[in-house]
Amino acid sequence: MPLARATAGTSTTLAERVADIAWYHSLRLPGGIVTPGEHDTLAELERVPFPPSLEGRRCLDVGTANGFWAFEMERRGAAEVLAIDLCDPARLDWPGRPKSDEEMRAILSPAMARRDGFDIAHEALGSGVEWRELSVYELSPALVGRFDFAFVGSLLLHLRDPVAGLAAIRRVLDGELLSVDAISPRMTLLHPTRPVARFEAPGSPLWWVANLTAYRRIFGAAGFEIVASGRPFFVRPGRGYRAAPQTRRGFYARLRERLVARQGVLHAWVRARAMP
Repeated sequence: MPLARATAGTSTTLAERVADIAWYHSLRLPGGIVTPGEHDTLAELERVPFPPSLEGRRCLDVGTANGFWAFEMERRGAAEVLAIDLCDPARLDWPGRPKSDEEMRAILSPAMARRDGFDIAHEALGSGVEWRELSVYELSPALVGRFDFAFVGSLLLHLRDPVAGLAAIRRVLDGELLSVDAISPRMTLLHPTRPVARFEAPGSPLWWVANLTAYRRIFGAAGFEIVASGRPFFVRPGRGYRAAPQTRRGFYARLRERLVARQGVLHAWVRARAMP
């Protein structure tokens, strides 16, 4: 679909197309347009050690959503970028019984429009990033080849088996992995040295929410060695943020919702390489 098209005396501009869908990422597009993402990924980028140059490298973005990190790889000189994600709700690694499109859309509205957003941004940026519908568990050298750099953001807590997800990335990675994911502020404070994770399923789109120590330990279990790790930081809500519906609205759930609306979601990052 062209960014501006004339049909029967009407035109659809890039700004109108951006305004027509919900966005997961905040992306900067031509014409001074910034997408109203649920999360302020532009600010998040300043808090993580994203490589300043990816010149000539083959890169992988796992769980690409609207493609923010994939397009950033391309902007920093990557020779080739593969972005993978799932559009079919039936294929999502979702806790509990299978949910209808309507239920999924009510819970994850911005995420359900992620491919639409990716396509709009891809065209607006004149991007050469390749998008493929693949689960992280499906990654293999025979299917996608090998990569010099991989990024996985805010995905591990949505996986039934985050260790298996990371192990699948390791199978196709020759270089470095950068992971950025949400962690539990409460459990990080209560258990600063002990690895602890809270089991969220099935009344939530999450499987496991780990404290900082557990998040870092996952990489060794998947066959990675940590090169560097950073202090926790908040990924702040973007202009498109809306409070997610809660199936259990106890005191802590309400408190957490207010914290997220004001401060954002606590995250941490890890740089890792496959163990020899």
